[in-house]
Amino acid sequence: MSTLTKPKSLEKLEDEIKQLELTLPHKLWLGTYNMYLYQGFWCPVLKPTIYFQSHFQANDTDIILASLPKTGTTWSKSLIFSIVNRKEFSDVSKHPLHAHNPHELVLHFEYKLYTDYMKGCAPDFTKLPSPRLFATHVPYPSLPNTIKTSKCKIIYVCRNPLDTFISSWHFFLEVERNESLTPNMIEDYFGKFCKGDFPFCPYEDHIVGYWKESMATPDKVLFMEYEGLKEDSNAQVRRLVEFLGCPFSEEEEKENVIDEIIKLCSLDSLKQMEVNKSGKFYDFVENKALFRKGEVGDWTNYLTPSMLKEHYQVMQEKFKRSGLLSDIVNKNFHK
Repeated sequence: MSTLTKPKSLEKLEDEIKQLELTLPHKLWLGTYNMYLYQGFWCPVLKPTIYFQSHFQANDTDIILASLPKTGTTWSKSLIFSIVNRKEFSDVSKHPLHAHNPHELVLHFEYKLYTDYMKGCAPDFTKLPSPRLFATHVPYPSLPNTIKTSKCKIIYVCRNPLDTFISSWHFFLEVERNESLTPNMIEDYFGKFCKGDFPFCPYEDHIVGYWKESMATPDKVLFMEYEGLKEDSNAQVRRLVEFLGCPFSEEEEKENVIDEIIKLCSLDSLKQMEVNKSGKFYDFVENKALFRKGEVGDWTNYLTPSMLKEHYQVMQEKFKRSGLLSDIVNKNFHK
């Protein structure tokens, strides 16, 4: 990072964002900050998102992980970093994951790079090795045009909505800035999630946007399911390396490199690393809060039949308008 002297163009953009905030629908989230309805989704970090859209210049070699929050982002970051850099860090005992949280190795546009930009630290993209690895929660239609028009690769990871909500809920309970959230408010927030009043949601719109692009441009966008990664990590990692154009060599196959990567990046492995047991990468939450159960179907331990009947029907009605949601996501609801 380098110290940023704000140019006139940036000051003008900040003024435009302030004016935009006055016109956008907004909701107070976690009793702490405003979440704005921006370009069809609820954006909890409006300024960094607009800076990202306005300033990022994509390279053809970039690799971007896209996802909704709490859909396996941390796990996916560790896998992508390890796959891309496997020749440089072949010694697992000295792998960067032992010293760095996955979010430090694959930087997030809205929550890191352009949040720092707001604070006066300009990201120095020239110092990042190629391929550059990034992550975002922004829906596909709202990505910068340079990402859409370049040859960079986008990997999208989705997770069934009920587990996505439960993982998000437990994460929100750990966020240090929240002033009003208590465990007994789960039904209220589940209702918000089902209606689409949730960070970077509506859920179904987020998934559909990337799914359509994966169908239209399969060489550019890879659509992956969290449940598939859990069920058959080996097969899904092979899909990933083929998509990235870096398949495992015969020698790597013989040396079981793929299994070593999967083991290194497993949730159990990451949770045991000292770097993830304490400290912070993001200033609003401790590293350990980024690693919970990661189980498929954990929602059954928290969402009651009455909650599902009361709120989830709203989301199911939306799914009926899209057969792909039924095929891709709904099959995982009752596992």
